[in-house]
Amino acid sequence: MDEKQDRNMTQEQILARPVRTKSPPDWEAFRAQMPAARQWAYFDHGAVAPLSGPGRDALSAWSRDLAENGDVHWPIWAARLEHVRRQGAELLGAQVDELALVRNTTEGIGLVAEGYSWQAGDNVVLLDDEFPSNRIPWQHLDSRGVETRLVPSTGTDEDLARLAAACDARTRIVSVSWVGYGSGRRFDVAELAATVHGRGALLFLDAIQGLGVFPLDVRAAGVDFLAADGHKWLLGPEGAGFFYVRSEHLDRLRPLGVGWNSVVDAAKFSHEERRLKPSAARYEGGTPNMGGFVALGASLALLARYGTKALSKRILGVTETACEQLRRAGAIVHGDRTPERTSGIVSFELPGKNPVAVRKKLVDLGVVLSCRNGRLRISPHAYNNDDDIGRLMAAIASLG
Repeated sequence: MDEKQDRNMTQEQILARPVRTKSPPDWEAFRAQMPAARQWAYFDHGAVAPLSGPGRDALSAWSRDLAENGDVHWPIWAARLEHVRRQGAELLGAQVDELALVRNTTEGIGLVAEGYSWQAGDNVVLLDDEFPSNRIPWQHLDSRGVETRLVPSTGTDEDLARLAAACDARTRIVSVSWVGYGSGRRFDVAELAATVHGRGALLFLDAIQGLGVFPLDVRAAGVDFLAADGHKWLLGPEGAGFFYVRSEHLDRLRPLGVGWNSVVDAAKFSHEERRLKPSAARYEGGTPNMGGFVALGASLALLARYGTKALSKRILGVTETACEQLRRAGAIVHGDRTPERTSGIVSFELPGKNPVAVRKKLVDLGVVLSCRNGRLRISPHAYNNDDDIGRLMAAIASLG
């Protein structure tokens, strides 16, 4: 479909655009929905993913309507955001009223870190290799007498026992990344939650490196709180993500950032009643990132046509192929590659090569990847294929 036809499509037509999948799934059809694949061998979804074609079209439709009509159609777009909330709830296995639309993972973590009823002497337990978003908000509580316990991470199954051992009677929350941004280690969420609850604490799950491409049922697994931005594996834009709070915990948190959109009958601006919404939407204090969420919803619809089981199987297959070829090329691949622990993130070293210089050279050659913790990191999605891996290996071979 050409750009002129796209401009004439309604939002509903864009989101309903069929993705022709087969059994097994047609991954080339998925690839055709990713404009970045035409130019790049893109292996950086663990950092910032390219926006999907449907996401681009949805964002364009929203911005065009805003430019041409102002707020005339605002209620239609607001209803679309409620659809995105339902999409997110379905993806998580959550109730719709347990989900808030937030800007990013950090905001979701902050809602718990700053909203929980801490007492001096309480503590929160983390692994020491967490991304700063899942460390700094907790450490910031030191002025309130809350201790942050950083557990040395091994990147193996031993970490679960280490987390449990670090908990005591004053541990209130254990906050863990479902998938480690550096190691790529993936936790069994149900096992993690059971361990944390067994120590009398609540589990906060930073899900940004797994949500959308690995199956998750937060209610069944026992997750208490979760946050994830949409600009990685969900193929959405930056500034649009989800915060989950288990319904029975809603009133355990002091609502932060409240505003006109936090209360019941939010559109009745003149009413005097200040009754907070009886749902996670109370955290959406002001005007939302409407364009961002509209685009995220379109990307979610694309992913939903394949499903997390198929997506995870495909991604693990792509990463395993890449690992095999990297090893043959002399790379040192790090991390646990067992099927139940591995993810879409692969960390590796090229002996004798500076990772920062390697990344720059590879980007110049059309191959996009990251440097993390002194190592190179690839994070392919399901639309990546053998041609992309071939470009990666050819680029590495050209380094000499």
